[in-house]
Amino acid sequence: MQELQTITIKEYLSRKGVAFRESGKELIVKCLFNNCDKDSQSNEAHLYFDSETGQYECKKCGEKGNLITLAKHLGDDINEIALNPRVSAVKPRSAKFGAVSADACHLALTPDIRKYLNARGISDPVVDAFKLGWGKFYGKYWITIPIKDIYGSFCFFKLRQDPNTGNDKMTYPKGIEAQIYGWEMLSENHDRIIICEGELDRLALISRNIPAITSTHGALTFKKEWVDKIGKGKKIYICYDNDEAGRKGSERVAKLLENSGNEIFIVTLPNEVGEGGDITDYLVKLNGDPEDLFSKYAKPYPEKIDTSQFKPLSAKKIIETLGLTIKRDEENKLITFLCELSAYTKNSQLNISFNAPSSTGKSYIPTEIARLFPEDDIVEVGYCSPTAFFHDVGEYDKERNGYLVDLSRKILIFLDQPHTLLLQHLRPLLSHDKKEIRLKITDKSQKAGLRTKNIFLRGFPAVIFCTAGLTADEQETTRFMLLSPETNQEKIRQAIYEKIKKETDSEKYENVLEENLERQSLKERIKAIKLENIQGIKIGSPEELEKMFFGQNKMLKPRHQRDIGRIISLVKAFALLNLWFRQREGSIIVANSDDITEAFNVWDTISESQELNLPPYVYKLFQEIIIPAWNEKNQGRDEFEKITGQLGLTRREIQRKHILVYGRTLADWLLRQHMIPLLESAGLICQEPDPSDKRKMLIYPTTPLGNSATQNNSEPNGGVEEKLNI
Repeated sequence: MQELQTITIKEYLSRKGVAFRESGKELIVKCLFNNCDKDSQSNEAHLYFDSETGQYECKKCGEKGNLITLAKHLGDDINEIALNPRVSAVKPRSAKFGAVSADACHLALTPDIRKYLNARGISDPVVDAFKLGWGKFYGKYWITIPIKDIYGSFCFFKLRQDPNTGNDKMTYPKGIEAQIYGWEMLSENHDRIIICEGELDRLALISRNIPAITSTHGALTFKKEWVDKIGKGKKIYICYDNDEAGRKGSERVAKLLENSGNEIFIVTLPNEVGEGGDITDYLVKLNGDPEDLFSKYAKPYPEKIDTSQFKPLSAKKIIETLGLTIKRDEENKLITFLCELSAYTKNSQLNISFNAPSSTGKSYIPTEIARLFPEDDIVEVGYCSPTAFFHDVGEYDKERNGYLVDLSRKILIFLDQPHTLLLQHLRPLLSHDKKEIRLKITDKSQKAGLRTKNIFLRGFPAVIFCTAGLTADEQETTRFMLLSPETNQEKIRQAIYEKIKKETDSEKYENVLEENLERQSLKERIKAIKLENIQGIKIGSPEELEKMFFGQNKMLKPRHQRDIGRIISLVKAFALLNLWFRQREGSIIVANSDDITEAFNVWDTISESQELNLPPYVYKLFQEIIIPAWNEKNQGRDEFEKITGQLGLTRREIQRKHILVYGRTLADWLLRQHMIPLLESAGLICQEPDPSDKRKMLIYPTTPLGNSATQNNSEPNGGVEEKLNI
């Protein structure tokens, strides 16, 4: 018989809505078997899972087992966890369950359990009307909550363990699919309805004459097909538990209902309910006013922002505002901001690669700017494999039997060079080839065998890579704008001053930022841009774009086909920034000549290194170290050059010049393995054997007197300040 292959424990916990945290190869969960974590604080938990094998052990009660025993404990059939179900995944209903079962359990309800339900804010009339009961299933006693299907027939019990022995939740029969608890509410004429997270929360609201419904299987199980059943013209209030799963679940449901023809509100419970607190805690423990759920704690979704407060914004003003926390690096922070803003375009997202050695601040710029954007839109990732990335970011789609990774309108920041295979998988998205791409990856099963998984990549994110490596595959570099942070003395000095202010009194530092009106206005502006949901950006004067581009590029190269796309993306980002001051046609805006001019000003500051396909850090080494060192070595040798020729540079001479200019050493391996090959590939230098020692190679600039040797875009009074009119 073929060995049973199962989904991973991480997948199973995610499907069940069980919160967990990762520590190495372990997943840590509050105990699902006994009451071990009743008094646990914050992230404290005692049930440990091996993320690869699914084996578990509770460090407190000693409960042990594997994924199969866990599924049985939670009432799931083996087909719920099998990759290839041995029998049909359709679960026949038990013939024994029905109205008779609901009545029998209701009659068995004990006075103690009725008192427990009353203490949770559920009145006796509601207990009786909804036939809450008591019964023995799976060898334990449970509170029974009979659930009806959309046709009004009883279809299963939602079980809650005896509160004196544990807090388990499951269904009878096993493996039943999620239902809306409260279908009847949707057919009645209610002008407002609360969607909450649990059955008892719903009944506590009903006890206060507040119409409410819930999904029977947790925060993340609300189905898309239920949206049409809700109807139109209602006010829908979503109030989930005060924890991470609840926040994600409420946002997910709000997004599903956004275009349903109803007014949508997200209700955020006050902090006094505590982490993980719910509606019952609010109503009973805090004795909260139910009407405050519809007013004081409710916010419209999507949030409405007064756009009349905004004024036209220039590149210069953006740089000044970003300069509150990012010193100098004018072109880098401006382009990074525009890149992150481009996430809200339909298909004009920019991709950036920050290439520079360690400790130069390459990850600080994108992560600091990302603080201005809505937190839900930021995906920050360290080094990770494709499997880890897709598991972490993706959401399992049961109908398609795969993971949906929706990166639409997301800002994806890799804080270290990602796994090369992940880069390969992301190439079609970086090139904007197709809106949705299907991939297949291999993953370990619970028995350590390999199996394939379907991954559905959707949408175009704005992508930023931060890497200490100076070289990359050509297929990646052609998809990115290459940037490097400044490393001059003035930049380092100002960064140190800023670090001292931030670290010596972080609370005061954050308060100063929060009180800065321009920074707060920029954050509000970004949020408002997102909410506008712009679907397209046209360029109103393409002839002006053509004139400026061809005026700068007399000799055309194949790479200019890529460059014009990046310039157009910059134009659209500037138009998006000022969308309220641009011609508008529904959800489409029109970029004007100001946007084109701003975009070319930005492009001019980085175009030279992009033309050479070089990280600016390497190009500056050529400009500021190699050229001056070579000129000094050959100065005054005009007569000798006729006889002996020009003198080349050794690597040691380049290193000595580097120390004189920057005050720090340049590693020989970095120069030899990365910088010299890059400069040679760009055609800026060549290497020839030393005539006096053929074992040594000498370095010769190929264009020592060209524009590349004189233009400076990073130091004081360099090109960026002049061209951006700062």
